[in-house]
Amino acid sequence: MDAKIRKAAVAGQFYEVNAAQLRKDLQAYFGKYAAVKGSRTIQAVIVPHAGYVFSAGVAASAFAQIAPDADYEHIFLLGPSHHIYLDKASVASGYDYYATPLGNLKVDTALCAHLIEDSQTFCFDERAHRQEHCLEVQLPFLQYHLKQVPPIVPIIVATQNYERLQQIAKALKPYLNAKNLFVISSDFSHYPSYQDAKRVDGLTAEAILTGKTQAFISRLAANERMGIDSLATSACGEAAITTLLMMTEGDEDIRIRHLEYRNSGDSPYGGKHGVVGYHSFAFSREKSFRLTDADKAELKKIARESILTIFTGRRYQPDSLSETLRQRCGAFVSLHEHGRLRGCIGHFGEDYPLFKIVEKMAKAAAFEDPRFPKVSRQELPKLDIEISVLTPMRRIYDLNEFTLGKHGIYIRKGHRSGTYLPQVAEEVNWTKEEFVSHCSHDKAGLGWEGWKTAELYVYEAIVF
Repeated sequence: MDAKIRKAAVAGQFYEVNAAQLRKDLQAYFGKYAAVKGSRTIQAVIVPHAGYVFSAGVAASAFAQIAPDADYEHIFLLGPSHHIYLDKASVASGYDYYATPLGNLKVDTALCAHLIEDSQTFCFDERAHRQEHCLEVQLPFLQYHLKQVPPIVPIIVATQNYERLQQIAKALKPYLNAKNLFVISSDFSHYPSYQDAKRVDGLTAEAILTGKTQAFISRLAANERMGIDSLATSACGEAAITTLLMMTEGDEDIRIRHLEYRNSGDSPYGGKHGVVGYHSFAFSREKSFRLTDADKAELKKIARESILTIFTGRRYQPDSLSETLRQRCGAFVSLHEHGRLRGCIGHFGEDYPLFKIVEKMAKAAAFEDPRFPKVSRQELPKLDIEISVLTPMRRIYDLNEFTLGKHGIYIRKGHRSGTYLPQVAEEVNWTKEEFVSHCSHDKAGLGWEGWKTAELYVYEAIVF
């Protein structure tokens, strides 16, 4: 009876106040992403916070990435202050619940209070929350999509000070794990023309996809210097996005994916002048593929012994194999004698465990490369063995997720497919787009622009 409830401030303005109609609206927004298979690996999303008629479709594209039965312990919501500057972040420790037409969401007041007690960069100022829409508009998406919404931690970032943001990120980073979801609320370009918004918002998206804090901050400054008419800001949630990037930068298990882009000019309710841009991004936590020194030593031994067994008839049996060596991925084995290539065969695919494919490719490089005679027993001690392990492939949906020189590209459409290894970039002077276009045309037989409607995958090569 004494619960302190933060009442819905913008229901009936930014979104429907009637619960039944709001559910119908959300059903329509999520319906466009019915084919999306939600994941339990989503660590964070960046979503817009405008009126639903303008931006709800973009927001739904991000929330749809989350498995409805995902079992989070907390949802941290970070957004900008549109009403007050505090030079701090205000954590909603003074509310027991946030209310929406779909019901009340529990606030973890104990965790909110702990953050305030633990760091002077946090406080609770009711003025930052009372009329603020940026977090409120996200809540109905969570209530509709998730089977169970865990306690929330609403945070209004009411500062642009870089050192303050570093302190906020440091305090929140221990919670950046599989147990918690971070929802970052931000619109993008404010008030340029339709075409200018698309251009500047595209540049901002590229910066976010680098995962680098400084690249994002520098991009916003560069946007400002471009002299675009009526551009008031490139991201109103700059501080919240910066905080997320500070937390995720350098985390090798974080993958960033761009999902949707529209601006208010795409809505039947918006014009083509003075538009606002809306992006959605998903940050997922996926265990990176890593080879230890012991893994590499074992693979080299497997390669050499598999060649030797042809002469001795005694098959090499490793004492133990790590989980990594049992993963299914591709590999190439190259043999060199006094620096000259003596054989090279590889297998691109994920149908065999790594240890097994290295065994097969080592034998093939020694005895089946049609460019060279078979390796003799006398030559074996003189051979240097180089192994290129191709990490498991990862589907990408935007070319900004592909890094030239770091990633190999695999293109597939129907029965046609083709690939370029990462090191091909060192041999040619192509741009990223030219690299993919050549792979599409030369390797997959899909034409120069066939990649645009094909499935794209990236992978890396670990060479030793």
